Amino acid sequence: MNLLKNGSLWKDSDGNPIHAHGGFIIYYDNFYYWYGEDRRDDYYVNCYRSKDLANWEFRNHVLTTDSKTKHTRVRTQLSLVNGDHTKVNIERPKVLFNPLTKKFILWAHFENGKDYSEAAAAIASCDTPDGNFVYHGHMNPFGYMSRDCTLFQDDDGTAYFISAARDNADLHIYRLSSDYMNVDKLVRKLWQGEYREAPAVFKRKERYYMVSSYCTGWAPNQGKYATSDSMDGNWTLLENFGDETTYDTQPAFVLKLNEEEILYYSDRWDAENYINSSYVLLPLQFEEEKLILKYYDQYEIDDDKNIQFK
Repeated sequence: MNLLKNGSLWKDSDGNPIHAHGGFIIYYDNFYYWYGEDRRDDYYVNCYRSKDLANWEFRNHVLTTDSKTKHTRVRTQLSLVNGDHTKVNIERPKVLFNPLTKKFILWAHFENGKDYSEAAAAIASCDTPDGNFVYHGHMNPFGYMSRDCTLFQDDDGTAYFISAARDNADLHIYRLSSDYMNVDKLVRKLWQGEYREAPAVFKRKERYYMVSSYCTGWAPNQGKYATSDSMDGNWTLLENFGDETTYDTQPAFVLKLNEEEILYYSDRWDAENYINSSYVLLPLQFEEEKLILKYYDQYEIDDDKNIQFK
């Protein structure tokens, strides 16, 4: 039985703090792979893996300042460092496995490390889930700004990139090309002027859910969610979930284990020291289609991967 405490610095199997903020988990070949930000040294994105969601093995710094770069058919800017050799920002990395190309495709939010004027989407790829990703550059989807972002893969393999646009005023949903390496179509512009960020999407019982936060910098705020019968359909008005600070968290991603076990992974930011920011894992509960989030201080995962929140 593994007992884990929310709001603490979770550690990997070597006893080191896990650096995977704003991240994403995929399940592949009997392992969960967790990708996330690492702002230390020359690192950008880390990868950990686990069989039980409790014990995490560090695998690789999959994207760094020294990562290989390669142009694709899409015109992008291939810059992983600035002209003065300072780091850029690679934020909210998300990864999907593409069943057609058999590649792992990473999308993230790119900024120049000095300000937030770039507002671009960054793309990288790899043949393995925990190998050295090749960076393919950053661009503005159809010319739009792109900040906080996420990926969603539907049951038929269609993938979507969701990101904050127009100085965070709106959220855009883009359908990706079949190789997941480019945006194919802007299918929705959502919640004009409502300033949503940190989006995360999941599907439950043929209904699509999107959770997000308001734009208040590092300070937590009231989380909201909406639903739709399709990704490009009509989304409902935003409704509150959790308390007025979403229990001092901001959404990172949602991991669906099955129709009834859906997990809300989130960051608890330390505005004074980013490295000390921690994680909070909570269950998403439902009353028909209404989403409920309650706080639990800790949780246990047994040898059969059953999660019990306390």
